[in-house]
Amino acid sequence: MFGKGLLKGLKITIGRFFGKKSTVQYPEKRLPLPDRFYGKPDFHYDKCIACNLCVNACPNKVITLGTDTVEKKKVVTGYHFDQQYCLFCGLCEEACPKDAITFTDDFELTTYDRNTIGIEFVKQEQVDNKIKEIKQAAAEKAAAEKAAAETKVQTENTDKEQTTNKEGGA
Repeated sequence: MFGKGLLKGLKITIGRFFGKKSTVQYPEKRLPLPDRFYGKPDFHYDKCIACNLCVNACPNKVITLGTDTVEKKKVVTGYHFDQQYCLFCGLCEEACPKDAITFTDDFELTTYDRNTIGIEFVKQEQVDNKIKEIKQAAAEKAAAEKAAAETKVQTENTDKEQTTNKEGGA
């Protein structure tokens, strides 16, 4: 019979028209998001170990990681996330061994200017503080090693003196 599909479609449309409304007044109320929703990326500088796994896992090469070596340790100097090409697949989050990159529930990512779409997560003062911490820790370690070496030399000298005193006195 002709028009069977049309009648079926009209039945659904009329049922929806007279049924319960499911409109949500968006800015005031929000629908709950799924647990595995990938919204705006969030980067935790203190957790990052500059392993480059998130960069390698990204299929669109959205992430650019800048690193520098200070006292034989890698320091993140830049972390740029170009979200206009991001698939929001979450592979970077899964690849990170320290959970330094996560995705929030914020999905309002629109901007008026194309140049502001990219996100620069690392600020220069964070880098300066991290470098200062690493240099301070290295200096403390060197001082502790020097003190341990001096203590060892002193104990060896006192042991030699005691053995010579025993040999000379006997």
